[in-house]
Amino acid sequence: MTASHPLPRRRVLSGLVATMLAVPLALGACSSDDEPAADGKVELSFFWWGGEARAQLTEQALALYTQKHPNVTFKKTWQANQGYFDKLATLTAGNDAPDIFQIDDNYLAEYATRNVTADLTEYQKSGKLDVSKFQKGLVEYSTVDGKVAAVAMGENTQGLVFNKAKLEASGVELPKTGQTWEEHIAWAKDAAVKSKVAGTMDPSADYKAFWVWLRQNGKEFYNGNQLGFTQADVQAWFELWKGARDGKSTPTADVIHEGNATDVTKQLVVTGKALTSWVWANQLPELQKNTKEDLNVIAYPGDASKQWARASMYFSVYRGSKNKDVAADVLNFLVNDPEAGKILGTDRGLPSNLDIRAQVAASTDNAAMKETIAVMDELGKNFGPAPTVPPKGHSTVRSELIKAAEEAQYGRATPAQAAEQFFAASQAAISR
Repeated sequence: MTASHPLPRRRVLSGLVATMLAVPLALGACSSDDEPAADGKVELSFFWWGGEARAQLTEQALALYTQKHPNVTFKKTWQANQGYFDKLATLTAGNDAPDIFQIDDNYLAEYATRNVTADLTEYQKSGKLDVSKFQKGLVEYSTVDGKVAAVAMGENTQGLVFNKAKLEASGVELPKTGQTWEEHIAWAKDAAVKSKVAGTMDPSADYKAFWVWLRQNGKEFYNGNQLGFTQADVQAWFELWKGARDGKSTPTADVIHEGNATDVTKQLVVTGKALTSWVWANQLPELQKNTKEDLNVIAYPGDASKQWARASMYFSVYRGSKNKDVAADVLNFLVNDPEAGKILGTDRGLPSNLDIRAQVAASTDNAAMKETIAVMDELGKNFGPAPTVPPKGHSTVRSELIKAAEEAQYGRATPAQAAEQFFAASQAAISR
């Protein structure tokens, strides 16, 4: 089996993905490495991002597949997240994309609509790619323009992580799923007074919090390839959190800025600068690793049925692969084989296959992981329909929300001005 090797880090080049993907694809073309050998042996190229721990787990799972299918080996390549999509765009533009590659919902629609990803619909219909043990919404959230563009390797949903130890020590009632947003902000103000720590992180820059709030108000983040909200909706969202800041429910702007970072180690519930952080539920174990305080997780405020089963990560098959049947079988193995599930655990999110997830929950001694799985299973009973996969430009929209929200957080702009800035930038991003 070919040894894996990390690629060098690359600087993220603005607009490179869109530029590279705009090059017409000669989908019938493929390098000689992709041609099946005369003796029936197949080598699949396999590309993902992540750290050393993920690499080791992935390699073990692929080695298990080869052990069970000796005619199939893998050419494995991995690297850090930074620069990953630049490299993938370059490979795609040269008609040399990996047979199987990792992707997320920031880019899935973009690659699918440009016919980079193979349509896996028939594999699912035939049972060759079995998703019968998945949450229904998780399957929906892998579909772009009616075609299955990927298979979800893990599931998560929005989660409000709170410092249980600090709240109990301060005599503050723990937050509960079902509180309204206004009730949460009022709770946070009381918690701040009693604990001397800001009650809640200000999530006005957090797209997933805004998205849940929109759904609870009868809107969507996107309607197809258009924005599903108005400038007035954004202003109302920013005004909600200006009120929270003015009422001292949140920390100061400089501290909020720290919490706007995506780094788990900088989340305020970990650094002790706020009693709650707005994250993905499956991040609880990683957050817990970074603090001695006892943490817990619940749904976001409001109607929890407006949350959905979100794919934490996907694998797609390259449309130009000469070995799509084998690649689909590998994906089926990774999500459904009990031994593979035991190896991969929750590295890419809670296992999509609910039976595998139960197996992991029963075998782990990680209390935070058990709690996360229990919460996800409970929330999953009430999940509503999944939204459509975000369109191209979504990653830019996310960064523009942070920019505009921070203008309001620092008081450099009113909620109305910040909303106008974000709405215009978002429309431009998805119309490019």
